[in-house]
Amino acid sequence: MEIRAHYVAVGAFVLLMVVLAFVTVLWLARGELTTQQARYDIYFGGPVTGLREGASVEYNGVPVGKVLEVRIDPASVEYIRVTVELDSSVVIKADAKANVETNILSGVSFIEIAGGTQEAPVLVAKEGERYPVIASRRSRLANVYARAPQLLDKLNETMERVNDLLDEKNRKAIAETLENIRAFSSDLGSRDKDLAELAGNANTAVLTLNKLLDNIDRSYAGQDGISDRLTGALGDIDRVAKNLGDTNRQLQGALQDLRPGIRTFGQQTLTDVGSLVTEARQFISGLSRLASGLERDPSRVLFGDRREGYKPQ
Repeated sequence: MEIRAHYVAVGAFVLLMVVLAFVTVLWLARGELTTQQARYDIYFGGPVTGLREGASVEYNGVPVGKVLEVRIDPASVEYIRVTVELDSSVVIKADAKANVETNILSGVSFIEIAGGTQEAPVLVAKEGERYPVIASRRSRLANVYARAPQLLDKLNETMERVNDLLDEKNRKAIAETLENIRAFSSDLGSRDKDLAELAGNANTAVLTLNKLLDNIDRSYAGQDGISDRLTGALGDIDRVAKNLGDTNRQLQGALQDLRPGIRTFGQQTLTDVGSLVTEARQFISGLSRLASGLERDPSRVLFGDRREGYKPQ
């Protein structure tokens, strides 16, 4: 009887533990059973190193779901298809972007969804898609990884050029240049007195130049200086210009007054003068003929012609 009692106690204990485990599982899964989930696909054109199923999915830094599946896209081996499950209360807009971020310390990767504006439509599945597709983009670290080979190639090219630059001939030239600089420095050290004298002469020249500039400034801006004289000369020039303007106006007025007389002189007086000149010429011509007659036969001019002509019978 005692052995059967022990078996019953053990069986009851085991049954109780099974029931407690079942209740615990139901209690833990209660949140997931009551919470509705939405699934999305994301296609990445590059590596998704460190991303595993069950990895976290964040929307602007807030955990909103997990990664369900990471597979090579059956339609194209160039893409990686990542299926995520998000809380249905999270609204994903059509202009949202997803990328793979990696924790540098732990090496664990996760999905980061960012972007999306209030005015954009809600992301929905298109024809032929099993789930809505969130557009992907490269992360900053992925961009660095993608550009790393190019950077290394450029670095190698730069190192080769540096090696070419520092060949034996150029190294000798650099060594000679450094030696010349050392010799020049030594020569400067031995000529401290000359440099000090040169500095003193330069200081004296600067002082003299300052005095000259001061004298020029006083000559220009001082009392009865060049500035005042120029101001007076400009005033005189202005007055002369005004006087010339007045004289010009007076001359124009005088010409306006003389224009009628000049017009009368040109039209009448010049005609009379022409007639007078013609008559004077005729008078002078008569005087010339009279003088010629006096020279040839003065009595004839004075007493007339006394010779009688032939009278027929």
